[in-house]
Amino acid sequence: MMPNPKTTIDVVVLTMNDRPDAFPRAMASLLTQRDVDLRVVVVGNGVEPDQVPAGVRTVTLPINEGIPQGRNVGADALAGEDGGEFVFFFDNDAVLPAQDTLARLVAEARRHPEAAYVQPRIADPATGVTLRRWVPRLRAGDAARPGTITVMAEGVVLVRRADYERAGGWPGHFFLFHEGVDLAWRLWDLGRSGWYAPDVVIHHPATDPARHADFYRLIARNRVWLAYRRLPAPLIPLYLANWTLLSVARFRSPANLAVWFAGLREGMKGGHGSRRPMSWRTVLRLTRGGRPPIV
Repeated sequence: MMPNPKTTIDVVVLTMNDRPDAFPRAMASLLTQRDVDLRVVVVGNGVEPDQVPAGVRTVTLPINEGIPQGRNVGADALAGEDGGEFVFFFDNDAVLPAQDTLARLVAEARRHPEAAYVQPRIADPATGVTLRRWVPRLRAGDAARPGTITVMAEGVVLVRRADYERAGGWPGHFFLFHEGVDLAWRLWDLGRSGWYAPDVVIHHPATDPARHADFYRLIARNRVWLAYRRLPAPLIPLYLANWTLLSVARFRSPANLAVWFAGLREGMKGGHGSRRPMSWRTVLRLTRGGRPPIV
């Protein structure tokens, strides 16, 4: 069942003008989508966006505010009485491989009205491989299995605007990493959920997040901020202890771990922002949903 052709999707794309080949491909695949009405904004994070197709709105941020805040700015720019029913956050190196990709994603949302967000399956265009970190659940071995999810791969995700606004948007000060967990937990705490729709595939190159210079520092700092913002107090030490053990086992390199622990200490000094811990009912719902919020 296809969605109503009048379904409006607000699409937020970020750019730093550093992907001269990938960005035009991403925009071309977006603007040829059928059976949906799109309102698109390109946010220049510290740059004036270039290579923007005619008719697409732009917003220029004077400095790089980071990915989650850039997304917030884009979503706010398209808000208002004529805002879309959905907001689609779209990485500028991703590609929608078929002209009905967004229509099918909306159809999934219609079939799962309990879900505040719908996550497509992300696959590398060259190999077809879906990385484990792109499957938003603990048991990620079968990337083709649909179901309820408690986190999200935030680079390409469809969110109901009403739920997004009730949740307060992305945690803008995170800059990069774990902002999708923060938003997903907040949505679940509002009584909503998420849905993974692997039959809807979106292409994205299989890049290594560790390529970012601040990777180890930010993932540690933001884990602390996430815990302090969203978890009931008794769960905070359990969550941080669990991720400390996992990180020591994964990263191993003394140099990388030194940076990781520096980020952990930075997070513990504060800066996490407003604290709105989830209810114990939400803890139970997340656990039943397949991922207790200490993992």
